Amino acid sequence: MLVMLLAALDGTIVSTALPTIVGELGGLNQLSWVVTAYLLSSTVVVPLYGKFGDLYGRKRMMQVAIAIFLVGSVLCGMAQNMVQLILTRALQGLGGGGLVVITIASIGDVIPPAERGRYQGLFGGVYGLATVLGPLLGGFMVDHLSWRWIFYVNLPLGLLCVAIIAMVFRPHARPVRHAIDYKGAASLTVALSGLIVFTTEGGTELPWNSAKLWLILALAVAAILAFVRAERVAAEPIMPLHLFRHRIFLLSSLIGFFVGAALFGSTTFIPLYMQVVKNASPTEAGMQLLPLMGGVIVSSVVVGRLISRLGRYRVFPILGTALSATALVLLGTVGEGDPVFLLYIYTGVLGAGLGMVMQVLVLATQNSVEMKHLGVATSGVTLFRSIGGSIGVSLFGAIFSISLQARLHDVLPGGAQTAHSFGPAAVRALPAALHQRYVHAFAASMHTVYFVASALVVVAFLMALRLRDIPLRTTHR
Repeated sequence: MLVMLLAALDGTIVSTALPTIVGELGGLNQLSWVVTAYLLSSTVVVPLYGKFGDLYGRKRMMQVAIAIFLVGSVLCGMAQNMVQLILTRALQGLGGGGLVVITIASIGDVIPPAERGRYQGLFGGVYGLATVLGPLLGGFMVDHLSWRWIFYVNLPLGLLCVAIIAMVFRPHARPVRHAIDYKGAASLTVALSGLIVFTTEGGTELPWNSAKLWLILALAVAAILAFVRAERVAAEPIMPLHLFRHRIFLLSSLIGFFVGAALFGSTTFIPLYMQVVKNASPTEAGMQLLPLMGGVIVSSVVVGRLISRLGRYRVFPILGTALSATALVLLGTVGEGDPVFLLYIYTGVLGAGLGMVMQVLVLATQNSVEMKHLGVATSGVTLFRSIGGSIGVSLFGAIFSISLQARLHDVLPGGAQTAHSFGPAAVRALPAALHQRYVHAFAASMHTVYFVASALVVVAFLMALRLRDIPLRTTHR
């Protein structure tokens, strides 16, 4: 749980400090790469950590991941320009990518499936708690210390993790023959890198009609084909292809993909909506995610305990996706004149639905695969959720931008090309009549985002109906 806290905090604490970092280091045009570099490197190593954990043991790989993460954190704090910060964030991500997947897989080493639900519920709660604490802690450090402390703060927590793991973590180790799948690892890295660069750069740094952008996608597709070919002949494949014939693994991965896309793609805009439509300050806008994470924490813990008591899990992804889709539709009906407490209620319901899905998919997968594939199956489900989140942010960003620009073209003829990129301060400076039209167009574009997100979650709901309950194992055999 400490390692999960370490990983989840870093994912949320940095965003608060980005404006301050740019103010000191410059390089506004490179700002997105501070986030993208970490996302890219942490995603591509997820399946590698999963496989290496199966081969060499989870304890050793967790210690390696923490060490790389801490070295990267120190170097991030010492960065003197934006290029250095981007490179050190990439290094930090090489460690950070292993923290979550190894942690979740490690539960399978020490807790049998029948008891695992309540523990995974607690882990889901820790992740939600970190999402709330991150922006608050980051804001405090930026205001009272320095932005560099958002990286240095990882040191004491990371060293505590290393000490405790060394003393008390006793996984079920098994001797295995090691045959590293270098071709599979290389082709998978190229494929995931291409997909993430395509989704993060498309419509932002590179226009959608850019030849360079589509060349990147073509390279990613070619790498995927090379990866499939390599996995067919590898002695110890990074991602055994037979897992994709495994019904529970395949459904869990696809459900995680669609839910991840909808979650990250839609909730990214909630703070911006609060600043533009409700005139909230950045701090107040960030606090609007508290009900969402509160719902995640409560439902994760409650559902985890219910699964351990009932021995059944299938009903929860079904209920969770149905609840999430309903909440997204309700968010799409909130008008600019409606009270803020409606947003609190609907985002809380969304969080409750998501808490029933994410950790349960991992539990279902771990319960149904052989122990020797525990790490790689866990990393596979985690990987699809991460890719879904990356694509979701890009997809919904494009949907929102196109929708807003089309509406502004009718409201502000000739000015739509620049007005769609206005920040909250520029919107507030508009004349009263134009301000009202802009806010209405902005809110209507947000509704489009939520309705599309709900459609994706409905797809996940239909897939969840095809899950089946497999009795939870009471031993590791």
